[in-house]
Amino acid sequence: MIREPAEVSVESDGRVELPFGLLAETGLNVREGLVAFSDGDGRIVLRRAADAIDDLLRHGTL
Repeated sequence: MIREPAEVSVESDGRVELPFGLLAETGLNVREGLVAFSDGDGRIVLRRAADAIDDLLRHGTL
């Protein structure tokens, strides 16, 4: 399912706020630990830290 993108901006201190609707769609909770990494070409990927660690342990990749 394709969802409507949410426009966000990077604040002067580097912070980005994610809309609650986006968090709800992904099953993320407020203050949940995330891993962020560059996927190239202007993309930043956010993964739930627990999922990223699990994938790393199982497959050796994020």
